[in-house]
Amino acid sequence: MTDGVYDIFIAGGGINGCGIARDAVGRGFSVFLAEMKDLASGTSSGSTKLIHGGLRYLEHYEFRLVREALMEREVLWGMAPHIIWPLRFVLPLHKAMRPAWLIRLGLFLYDYLGGRKALPPTRTLNLETDPAGGPLKPGFRKAFEYSDCWVNDARLVALNARDAADRGAVIKTRTKVVSARREGGFWSVVTEDVHTGHTETISARLFVNAAGPWVDKLLQNAAGSNASNVRLVQGSHIVIRKKFSDSRAYFFQNNDGRIFFAIPYEEDFTLIGTTDQDYKGDPQDVKITDAEIDYLCAGASEYFAEPVTRADMVWSYSGVRPLYDDGASKAQEATRDYVLKADGAAGEPQLLNVFGGKITTYRRLAESMLEKIEDVLGSRGKPWTAGATLPGGDFDKQGFEGLVAKFRREFPFLSEAHSRRLVRLYGTRAWRIVGKAKSFTDLGQLFGGDLTEAEVAYLMANEWALEAEDVLWRRTKLGLKLEANGRQALEEFMKGRPGADARLAAQ
Repeated sequence: MTDGVYDIFIAGGGINGCGIARDAVGRGFSVFLAEMKDLASGTSSGSTKLIHGGLRYLEHYEFRLVREALMEREVLWGMAPHIIWPLRFVLPLHKAMRPAWLIRLGLFLYDYLGGRKALPPTRTLNLETDPAGGPLKPGFRKAFEYSDCWVNDARLVALNARDAADRGAVIKTRTKVVSARREGGFWSVVTEDVHTGHTETISARLFVNAAGPWVDKLLQNAAGSNASNVRLVQGSHIVIRKKFSDSRAYFFQNNDGRIFFAIPYEEDFTLIGTTDQDYKGDPQDVKITDAEIDYLCAGASEYFAEPVTRADMVWSYSGVRPLYDDGASKAQEATRDYVLKADGAAGEPQLLNVFGGKITTYRRLAESMLEKIEDVLGSRGKPWTAGATLPGGDFDKQGFEGLVAKFRREFPFLSEAHSRRLVRLYGTRAWRIVGKAKSFTDLGQLFGGDLTEAEVAYLMANEWALEAEDVLWRRTKLGLKLEANGRQALEEFMKGRPGADARLAAQ
């Protein structure tokens, strides 16, 4: 800071806000980021968990978006190979849907439009002989198999925030923006800690509105604008008991022209989604509807030999995508591209707004935002994030199995499944969690499954986890496996932890 004034105030702790904070502080800007709930508590944890080009976007001629997204797949994989890894997708041909030649043309573009290097190309499968045909109805005989990547979306947000904080940014969660106004050549932003009620006034030269589904509301409050820029689109997913043992995912076409996925999830489950429908309510109240459950079950049952029913469900989640309103007639046709807009007259503090975007292109969005920031505040440094790993990702992107083997050798008292889970979530920082422990009991209280006191303490001290839900559903997905008594014990532990009520040192 200079004279108590930050260069940039960012509202929103989703992937775009945290990505912008990381890029900006790495170039030398001082940054203050406020998130009214937990990191990734909105749209950024409600995705289909894919780093992908968006094969279906080719049908809407969004070639620039698809090319940029395809180019980002291997960049992001190299940045965080613990939480991002290649995934092969099986696309069965359905005679009543798109013709084979059209799909093959799309996949040809998909293979060569974005400079694919390490990811394997498309190939044709005979489903009567390939294991991928096993779980499917016998009528499916041919499929295409292509590459994209999987991502732990909520952890991607947390790691961007952690890296930003490590480089000097101030990251405050459970901190809402009460008011924002231009005053004396700066932004004067009043924030409130939602736990303690404590208020703080932050001065900044520039305000970035990355509030996701709340971007229009914040724009109205801060700038008095009545414009409506985003189209809120609900996307819901169901998680069912493991439907197939193959490590590949399925890409299915539905009879309404939409597509959806069935993806191996958290070892023991299958993730099915997504839906697309306009949403009119408060984004924080979004939840899956009965119609969406029926839609996903019916669509999956069109392909799987064993039908998918409500009885198979173990969890569901919904997110609201703040898509830029381009006037598309259908929710699924609205652009997934991002739009950055400035608000403010010449000579007054600027407000830069983020509309739309997708998790795959968050880093490129941040670079585009930095161009606009530097137009206002002056240049501080060159783009740098493409070659910089995220916390825990400092190992070869093909070296995950070797890292797990090393971890197991050093901590033989951990089960293979526990070791693999820790390295998957934390990469090289998994060593920080186990520390000098010589036995499993050295890791402290066990809450259920393999969630220990040592891991929870690490998340509280380093990743802004303040409540049990933060740990169980965003930093990990152990909410799928913990019993009610384990959740209660975790809540009591976190509430009683010294300093928990007073905010974390990491913030």
